[in-house]
Amino acid sequence: MLIDGVSIWAPNVGVKRAVVDFSSPNIAKEMHVGNLRSTIIGDAISRMLEFCNVEVLRRNHVGDWGTQFGMLIEYLFEEYPQWDGSGEEHAVYKLQELYKASKKRFDEDPIFKEKAQQAVVLLQGGDERYRKAWQQICSLSRKEFDEVYKRLKVVLEEKGESFYDPYIASVIQELDSKGLVVASDGAKVIHSEGQNIPLIIVKKDGGFNYASTDLAALWYRLNVEKAEWIVYVTDVGQSLHFEMFFDAARRAGWLPKGTRDLPRTTHVGFGLVLGLDGKRFRTRSTEVVRLVDLLDEAKSRSKQGLIDRGRDNEWEADELEQAAEALGYGAVKYADLKNNRTTNYTFNFDQMLDVRGNTAVYLLYAHARICSIIRKSEKDIEELKKIGNVKLVHENERVLGLHLIRFPEIVEDALTDLLPSILCEYLYNLSEIFTKFYSTCKVVGSAEETSRLLLCEATVVIMRKCFILLGITPLYRL
Repeated sequence: MLIDGVSIWAPNVGVKRAVVDFSSPNIAKEMHVGNLRSTIIGDAISRMLEFCNVEVLRRNHVGDWGTQFGMLIEYLFEEYPQWDGSGEEHAVYKLQELYKASKKRFDEDPIFKEKAQQAVVLLQGGDERYRKAWQQICSLSRKEFDEVYKRLKVVLEEKGESFYDPYIASVIQELDSKGLVVASDGAKVIHSEGQNIPLIIVKKDGGFNYASTDLAALWYRLNVEKAEWIVYVTDVGQSLHFEMFFDAARRAGWLPKGTRDLPRTTHVGFGLVLGLDGKRFRTRSTEVVRLVDLLDEAKSRSKQGLIDRGRDNEWEADELEQAAEALGYGAVKYADLKNNRTTNYTFNFDQMLDVRGNTAVYLLYAHARICSIIRKSEKDIEELKKIGNVKLVHENERVLGLHLIRFPEIVEDALTDLLPSILCEYLYNLSEIFTKFYSTCKVVGSAEETSRLLLCEATVVIMRKCFILLGITPLYRL
């Protein structure tokens, strides 16, 4: 591994191409902590699959179609007749206010409701004025989303709900021809085994919904993109929807009966992010927390921590910035990923930025310390890899060596259950095992120096790969 690189340890997970559907914010709404969880978990799963030589189509299935757009565009045209999508009053946070106001009108004013429904028909029918307004709203939202993705270093390709709209009618026709679709109170539904409620695929008014879009997207991913595994990362509250939607696809013959056979679909559900009060995480004004502000605060606190240690006097300004980003954003990611994703977790800056305990900050410091040991030896580690041997004689050398070679099976386990927390636990244990080894086995200046330096190097290589798979930027000095 030291000579040929860690990629030779990549396990084979039996899949060539996968779609990971994650993040998926709604256009005209600011991203919230639920989108943050989906983004962080989805990115980690994508990175692990990519390490295992799977071609991953990272899909951002944004909510950019449907009733809310008729409502919002109609309201904008009434309030701002000359609206062109430019100017401060049309920033994303303003769009969100306008969205709330339009929703209120929609619920209370039957005439406006009718106009909004007509606006959806015009938009989806390709009316030039409505399409232009829709594109401007989407463009404004994307700029805001990209601010979050840029900070998190997350890469996604957007294929929103609107992308699949042209496929819906033929997909429903296919399901109908297979005898799966039945009429119910003016709507079209598919019944699921063991469920009291059906999956509605065409609403009473003839409009399509999430289920119709999801079925069209699945058809496209299987038939056009030829994906063998499609992973959906959303909150656990949507579990029933996915259960019924997957059941419909199996009954249509799109998916095999066995859940482990290919092609396969998996819903990766996650719990809520809670505040210190134990309730859903919100700001004092009960508004949803802006993710950009949240990430900026994590970076700012990390930077202050580095300044308190005097790093501003030792480092160049850009190195301080980069370290603050790696620590701050890494802390937010790791605090999420170390928990079993299905459970709720409490967002606590003090806890996640602690230099002690199971935090990204602690682990990044541990990695930097091992890098420092190697530097202080003043030995050419690349040369030692060619001429040296690793000899595991001391009990703690053996424990460390055995833990290191478990890395591929850990990645495989994490992907089998789609639980990044398995990789976090392995990384934290690796750091603890190394500490025990280092406290009992002298490295620099010992008779076993070459072997032990190579063991140190193997440790940082694996730690580094764990960080990268979790979307965390490793730091070489701190």
